[in-house]
Amino acid sequence: MYRVLNDKRIILGITGSIAAYKSVILARLLKKERANIDVAMSDGATKFVTPLTLKAITHELVMSNIYDLQSYLKINHVSVAERADLIVIAPATANTIAKLANGFSDNPVTATVLASRSPIVICPAMDGYMYKNPITMENISKLEDRGFYVLGPETGDLASGLSGEGRMVEPGKILEYIKTTLGHISGDFKGSKIVVSAGGTREKLDPVRHLTNRSSGKMGYALAETARDRGAEVVLVSASKIESPIGVNFIAVESAKDMEEVLVEQCSDADILIMAAAVSDWTPVNVNPQKMKKDFDDSLEIKLVKTTDILEKLKTNNKLVKIGFAAETENLVPNARKKMIEKKLDVIAANDVSYPDSGFESENNKIILVDKHGGEEDLGMLTKQEASTKILDKIKTIIKIETKRNG
Repeated sequence: MYRVLNDKRIILGITGSIAAYKSVILARLLKKERANIDVAMSDGATKFVTPLTLKAITHELVMSNIYDLQSYLKINHVSVAERADLIVIAPATANTIAKLANGFSDNPVTATVLASRSPIVICPAMDGYMYKNPITMENISKLEDRGFYVLGPETGDLASGLSGEGRMVEPGKILEYIKTTLGHISGDFKGSKIVVSAGGTREKLDPVRHLTNRSSGKMGYALAETARDRGAEVVLVSASKIESPIGVNFIAVESAKDMEEVLVEQCSDADILIMAAAVSDWTPVNVNPQKMKKDFDDSLEIKLVKTTDILEKLKTNNKLVKIGFAAETENLVPNARKKMIEKKLDVIAANDVSYPDSGFESENNKIILVDKHGGEEDLGMLTKQEASTKILDKIKTIIKIETKRNG
């Protein structure tokens, strides 16, 4: 599975907010992604979480006293800053933001930032009135103008007992944002626009009923996240109700017609289309404006017409690398190859949905990748996240082959 944070050096800056306890969770998440983590703590941060806690989780350097930095294996804040791939300050208090905006370097966090040339993400956390104070707003604007990335804050319950804007973004979202930021710097799909469709479309029958299918959208979302982590500009066109991942351009659709219109528009300047959505083949001729009652009839006939085949419509776009999916229960490869040829696809993912714990609502897929050059790659049973990496690897291979053939 592709891990953008694998062996990357992240500095986690923690400052004096009750939200500092979430930094421990963030450190665990970063470690799980195989990042190397150095920690810089302000004196205020140590009142909420201890350096020992962070040391136990990261097994790396924890700086909490600017006057005692040399005791840490003779490493100082300058050398720590120089080796960092990214700095994230979570939580970033109003006090810390003010110091950073004005060049202060009086604690391990601010001193490390001042010595760094790495991307810096700050995650504000403070009372709502403090956040909305014009001075704080001006300081945040200064940092953004200087190239800092600012994530949040969110609206929610605050330490004061009030509810409002000022709550630090949750650790999981911070992790996704870090992955997005690093992916856009060094990912192998940097500079590419990838459009991903996901979920099962819904064809309206009346105000409360619709025709749909079992697609959860999980495969499309996994592909969008992996493409994002690998540096692509990602447009996720989704008929699923799953929350949008951070770092992608999310467009919600409902019907096959909605999906068609958005995809045609987005693919006009895209490099790659991954058609993971399960688009309805049929739609009702008429939509009843009122809820259909069952009081008077023992049966109901609904006239359906075919929807537009979106891949068929896009097959003349020869600049677009197109990847499709085929959910099959038998004759997996022959059926998939036939569809690939008919739709002029570059790759098709043949998904065997007859296996238990595979396809649709499952977390896994059993996929064989078939490409237009005659290749077949049996991926076996993988999680959808793992499969997304293999699919994007195949796309990269196809692009290299086409580039070589075209000189």
